[in-house]
Amino acid sequence: MFGRKKAEMVAETAALPGRDFDIPTADTHFVNGAALKGPYPQGMEQVQFGLGCFWGAERKFWELDGVHVTAVGYAGGYTPNATYEEVCSGQTGHTEVVLVVYDPNKVSFDALLKTFWESHDPTQGMRQGNDVGTQYRSSIYTYTDEQLAAAKASKAMYETELGARGYDAVTTEIRSAPEFYFAEDYHQQYLAKNPNGYCGLGGTGVTCPIGTGVAAE
Repeated sequence: MFGRKKAEMVAETAALPGRDFDIPTADTHFVNGAALKGPYPQGMEQVQFGLGCFWGAERKFWELDGVHVTAVGYAGGYTPNATYEEVCSGQTGHTEVVLVVYDPNKVSFDALLKTFWESHDPTQGMRQGNDVGTQYRSSIYTYTDEQLAAAKASKAMYETELGARGYDAVTTEIRSAPEFYFAEDYHQQYLAKNPNGYCGLGGTGVTCPIGTGVAAE
């Protein structure tokens, strides 16, 4: 469905120029009513996860106890305030991501990482299942040094588990969070608005041995 060009990262010099204003989006979360863009309650932490089609990915996280709000958007590329169509063209460098705002006193970062790793196949490079393109690449974009270290450690741990079961090396991109650009209104909490909507997200069936679901006291 996609050409080879869309499965290779665009050069920064060839990326689409984008725009200097935000793409309009929802004000509140369709499921829990929280403010999508904040301000978020004191003590909340954030992380961005890319694991394929963001429709299904977002639902994995908004269902977790301790997650304050989720939003879908674009990050990791070059084009400011890109549209969905531009991201799908492969000419922005962005991947589809979920911004997860969570209470670390109620859900641990390891629990979020466990959900991330077990909800997709992180060995597939610029694709996820039948969805092919740079916008479907696996990624973790972190906001603190502690998150970054934990994400890298979990990658090594899960790569060992996957390798023992015949999977290739993990291709997940892990780095400090780039700017997050909110996706259009109709993408936010898409599967809550469209319960029968398509989602090609699927895990490997291999357990990642981290995460208890609740942060340590």
